[in-house]
Amino acid sequence: MEITPGPLLQSVHSPEDLKKLSKEQLHQVSDELRQYIIDTVSVHGGHFAASLGVVELTVALHYVFNTPYDQLVWDVGHQAYGHKILTGRRDRFTTNRKYNGLSGFPNRGESEYDSFGVGHSSTSISAALGMAMAAKYKGETDRKAVAIIGDGAMTAGLAFEGMNHAGVADTDLLIILNDNCMSIDPNVGALKEYLTDITTSKTYNKLKDDIWKALGKLPVGGHFSREIASKIDHSIKGFVSRSSNLFESLNLRYFGPIDGHNITKLVDTLNDLKKMPGPKLLHIMTVKGKGYALAEKDQTKWHAPGLFDKITGEIYKKHYPTPQPPKYQDVFGLTMIELAEQNPKIFGITPAMPSGSSLKFMMDKMPDRAFDVGITEQHAVTLSAGMATQGLRVFCNIYSSFMQRAYDQVIHDVAIQQLPVVFCLDRAGLVGEDGATHHGAYDIPYMRCVPNMIVSAPMNESELRNLLYTAQLDSTVNPFVIRYPRGEGVMPEWRTPFQQIPIGKGRKLKDGEGIAILTIGHPGNFATAAIRELRADGLNPAHYDMRFVKPLDEEMLHEVFSRYDRILTVEDGTVVGGFGSAILEFQAAHSYAATVRILGIPDRVVEHGTLKELQHECGYDAPAIVAAVREMMKDKVSVSQLMG
Repeated sequence: MEITPGPLLQSVHSPEDLKKLSKEQLHQVSDELRQYIIDTVSVHGGHFAASLGVVELTVALHYVFNTPYDQLVWDVGHQAYGHKILTGRRDRFTTNRKYNGLSGFPNRGESEYDSFGVGHSSTSISAALGMAMAAKYKGETDRKAVAIIGDGAMTAGLAFEGMNHAGVADTDLLIILNDNCMSIDPNVGALKEYLTDITTSKTYNKLKDDIWKALGKLPVGGHFSREIASKIDHSIKGFVSRSSNLFESLNLRYFGPIDGHNITKLVDTLNDLKKMPGPKLLHIMTVKGKGYALAEKDQTKWHAPGLFDKITGEIYKKHYPTPQPPKYQDVFGLTMIELAEQNPKIFGITPAMPSGSSLKFMMDKMPDRAFDVGITEQHAVTLSAGMATQGLRVFCNIYSSFMQRAYDQVIHDVAIQQLPVVFCLDRAGLVGEDGATHHGAYDIPYMRCVPNMIVSAPMNESELRNLLYTAQLDSTVNPFVIRYPRGEGVMPEWRTPFQQIPIGKGRKLKDGEGIAILTIGHPGNFATAAIRELRADGLNPAHYDMRFVKPLDEEMLHEVFSRYDRILTVEDGTVVGGFGSAILEFQAAHSYAATVRILGIPDRVVEHGTLKELQHECGYDAPAIVAAVREMMKDKVSVSQLMG
C-alpha cells in the first residue's frame, strides 16, 4: 500500500525546506505530518501515541533551530517519528523497526540529525548538557542544545542529576518538559502532583505570564537583560505557590506552561528562548495520541497498538482455530495473583511497566500489594530490598535491559545483604523490533557473577510457574533471578499445579549418543525441534534443560562430560560470559576434554527485526542448532550414511 504525504509535507525533505514555509503554513504541515504518521503506523506498525503528541513541537523545533548544528536530544525516542520524517527519512519511514530498515529510535549511525542515540528514558538532559558544555569549551557560542523530555522520563534520578548540574554549569541549555501525564501507563508519584499544581495554579500562571511579557520588552543577550531577568524571577518567589520552587531552586529559569499544540505560540516562544542565554526549562502541555480520538481516549492501549484500521480503529489480531500459548508476561502476572492469594507476604513492584510486565493484573486486584513506582529502576530495587528486610517476599519485575540501570543496587542493596528479592527479568534475550537498546542480552553474565545470586530461566510456562512458586518459599533465602523472553510460550494449557524446583537442579529431557545439547530457558524448545529433524541424519543428541545458570547442576554436568565428548550449549543471551561460558568454566575446573561449542547472541550490537529474523541472524534458532550438530558430528554423519 502506497502512503502519500500531503502537499506541503511532500515538499519537506529537510529542515531547510521547512524553514521556507511561512509561519501560517506550519498548521497545515503539522496536520499533514500527523496524518502521515497515522497512515504509516496503522499499516506498518510501531509506537504510535507518543509521536502524535509532539507533532507541533517537532515542527517548531526544526523551524526555529538550526539543526543539525543545533542539537536536539529526544528522551524516550519513540517520540521522534515526526523528527525522522522531517529530516530526510520520510520516504524510508515505511521500513521503521523492520529488519535492515530505520531504527524505531534516534540512532547516531542513521542520521546526522540524531545527535544522541536513545531508547531508555531520562538521558536527554545529561546528554544535551554535555553537548552544551562542549560547545562552550570550543567557542561555538551560537550553537544550541535542546533536551526534549517527556513520557514520564522526568521521574528518573538521572533527570534530576542532570538538572542539578545544569543549574550551575553556565551553559546555553534548553530543557523542554513535554508534560502529557503519561509514560506508557499513567504517570505516578509526587512529581505528577507537583506538575499538576503548576498547570492549575491561576495565581502562578498569571504572574509568569506577566513576567513573560515584561521579559519580551527587554533587550536580550546583554548583561542588562540577564541581570534584570534574574531580579524579576527572584522577586516573585515570595508571592508564588510552592509550585514555582522546584526548577527555579535548581537555577533553571522556568517558562510555561504553554499549549504544546499551538504551533504559533511554540514558534514565538522558542524564538524568544533561543535568544536568552543560560539554562532554562520550557514546560509544555500536550495530549498523548493527539489527533487520533481513540488514542487520546486510551493512551496506554495506543502506545504501540500494532496494525490497525485507521478509520474504524480496529486493532488487528490473529485468530486461531485452537487455543494458543499465552505470553510469558501474562503467565507471570496471573501466577502472581495465585501465589499472593496463598502467601500474604508477597508484594509486586515494577518501574513504570505495569501493562508491559502484566503486573497490572495484581495491581487491579490487590492495589495495596502491587505498585508502579514510575521510571525509577534503582529505587524499585532498593525499595524491594527495604521491604525484604521486614520479611516480605518482593517480586521486582523489570525488563532485562532496564535492569542494567539498577545494577549497583542489585549488588550493594540486595546481594551483599543476602536479601531474598525475586528479580523477574521480562524481555530477556532478543526483543525484536525495539532493537539494540532493548535487547535483554547481558543479564546472565552480569547476574551470575554476583555472589549470593540464584539465576534461572524457564523453558516453558509450567517451569515459569514453578520457579515463581519456588522463589517465594521461606526456604529460599537468596536473591533469585527468573529471566524469561518476550512473546508467547509453548503451552496452551499452562495452568499446571505448582511444584517446588530444587535450586540448582536441571532436568534430562532426552538421552542420546555422541553429543549432548545443553540449553537454558526458552531456546530449549528450539533444541527439541532441532532434535526431531536430526533424526533423519541418524543423529541422536541428548538434551538437558539446565534451568539454572547459577548454581549449576554439577552432578548433571559430571554425567554429561563423562558420557559425551561433544557438547553444544544454547542460550538467548550473549555468548561472552553467559551460560556457555559457565559450562566452559566447569569443564576447565574439572579438566574434562570434550569439544564445546556455544550458540547465543554474538559479541556485537544486534539491531532490530522480528524475533525470528534476529534469532536466525544470531544463529541459535532450530536450523542453527541442526547445522551446528551436523558440523560437530560430521564424521558420524558420514559413517552412518555409508552404512546406510
